Amino acid sequence: MTNPNTHRTVARRCIRFFAVCVTASLATNAIMAADPAEKPKTYMPVVDAEDFGSMRSQDVADKSGVMDRQAGLLARRYDLRDDPSKIMMSGGRKAVQQGVRVKLSDGTTWQQLSQATPEAIRAENVFPLGFRPLPHVKHSTGGMVFPKSQIDAIRQSSQRDLSRFDVEFDLPDHLTPEFPPPMFLTSRPDLGDVTNGEVLSIKNYYRLLDGKVTPVQMEGMRLLLTPFPQQQFNQTADRKVDEPSLGVACLDCHVNGHTNATFHLNPDTRPQQNRFRIDTVSLRGMFNQQIHGSKRSLRSVEDFTEFEQRTAYFDGDHVTAAKKGVHLPNRSDQVAMMAQMQNMFDFPPAPKLDLLGRLIPTLATEQELHGEKLFFGKAKCAECHPAPFYLDNQMHDLRVSRFYEPQTINDHHDVAAGAIKTFTLRGIKDSPPYLHDGRLLTLDDTVAFFNLIFELNLNSDEQQALVAFMRCL
Repeated sequence: MTNPNTHRTVARRCIRFFAVCVTASLATNAIMAADPAEKPKTYMPVVDAEDFGSMRSQDVADKSGVMDRQAGLLARRYDLRDDPSKIMMSGGRKAVQQGVRVKLSDGTTWQQLSQATPEAIRAENVFPLGFRPLPHVKHSTGGMVFPKSQIDAIRQSSQRDLSRFDVEFDLPDHLTPEFPPPMFLTSRPDLGDVTNGEVLSIKNYYRLLDGKVTPVQMEGMRLLLTPFPQQQFNQTADRKVDEPSLGVACLDCHVNGHTNATFHLNPDTRPQQNRFRIDTVSLRGMFNQQIHGSKRSLRSVEDFTEFEQRTAYFDGDHVTAAKKGVHLPNRSDQVAMMAQMQNMFDFPPAPKLDLLGRLIPTLATEQELHGEKLFFGKAKCAECHPAPFYLDNQMHDLRVSRFYEPQTINDHHDVAAGAIKTFTLRGIKDSPPYLHDGRLLTLDDTVAFFNLIFELNLNSDEQQALVAFMRCL
């Protein structure tokens, strides 16, 4: 007969061996997660490499260096001055900023750049730094970073804290959308801004929208304002907020159905260093858009709503989502109601446009009319942004990387991004900064960028006319 003590001894050895294996595995995972030379990964680490207190202490200690590095990058790339035009955004609370803010390399002029080939610009390394992809303020971590105005508004209205202990918003307030933005409904154009100048929250949405929307839309709005766990805002030990958090709501970024310039990283690219910064796009005019998500090409508002909750909130990784408490909305009920409400968000009024989205000559200035002619002609803008809604529901690759050698800048490797969806230009003056990553601070920068990318050779007067026209949209 076998000695029972032998079984117990073997069992203890097996347990110790298993414990050693688990410890070694966790240690290996931690080392690999920290090693920048490791093989690129598809999945995010699931097991925490360190406890919350240690991680938070290190992040807090690193924060000033992280912010200083980003501030230095922005200062080298842009003129960040406050230079408002006489044109106001749709709510009348903030002036549209004017002027090209991208800085040129020493000794380089716009005229020289416009006459050079992409190959020559690349060889001489004179492509403006502000036209290169803009890194996340902490690219190695990523995640949503909210402007102070939104943090303060949500703290006051809902007693939730959207501030992170590791990073802060990086752009000056005058270069972001007006706050709070007005919200217009396709179903009630007679009402104008239905928010009465307030930030919609879970505490006031019913009071503000009662009698203005249907029961289905009201429930959709409730869900759009309900916070759910997100990668950095949740209850787990690898969160980036001091207290365990309920998470974020859809309209924390898309405030009042528009945008507040909150940014994060796109969920659709791997490895982490190749992911790119994403500036929150406005939800205005969702009713007329056929594809959604900068790279995902989701084919309905319902798809967009569902997959934002399931994956985009968690860096496109459903494995970590399960750990952090992903909300799995019901497609036939919750998702449909959220989509129905989003489909009500209208564009702001454009009093100078006719029914087909073209300028009414008697209401437009000579410069604006000249800009419209350029937009639909020499500047080729309408190839991707046709009237009346100024988008083509397609994805396009601008191949910007043909102008520069890829580099790793602030932990972001700025390789080619590939095809990105066309965004609508209706109400575009309300939505700075521009391009998918917010690298273009003004409409003037945007025109200068496309003038170079498409080799249009537009002169200064032509570029200013294009800006004047787009402010009418």
